[in-house]
Amino acid sequence: MNYGIAIFPSKPIQDQANAFRKRYDPHYSWIPPHITLKEKFEADDNKLNELISELKTIANSIEPFTINIDKVRSFAPITNTIYFKVEPIQVLLDLHEKMNTGKFKDTNKHPFVPHITIAQDLLDDEYSDVFGRLEMEEFHLEDQVDRFQLLYQLDNGSWTVYETFVFGKE
Repeated sequence: MNYGIAIFPSKPIQDQANAFRKRYDPHYSWIPPHITLKEKFEADDNKLNELISELKTIANSIEPFTINIDKVRSFAPITNTIYFKVEPIQVLLDLHEKMNTGKFKDTNKHPFVPHITIAQDLLDDEYSDVFGRLEMEEFHLEDQVDRFQLLYQLDNGSWTVYETFVFGKE
């Protein structure tokens, strides 16, 4: 089965992201707005129990923290993906690192850029128009993060929460 690990921001930030995603993200219905900590990976039941134990250890080693989003950025020219740029604070970078070392195999295809996708798979002209407009807007979003989720992928490609891990309380 396929799994992933993510942070879901608060409802106000999800609502802001979804205002764009409804129109510009064909994966809108597959998963709510999120920050990916660990990209898709496979695990069987035996391995999963071991990973859950490790995730509890990781969660206990982290204190809640605040994320800030002040701008929109893009992964162009690699892809026409537009995202809310989450400031890469050290605790977030450390959390990502812990999810990709030790018992966790590094499955990352790209360097870690903390973000919340708001548009993807756009045609070049649409991308230029949307990104040009959003890049000029000001965003001042702040959120308190106190948990992350282990997700699993359903047969239809969508993702759902398998287990939630609260910082300092596992």
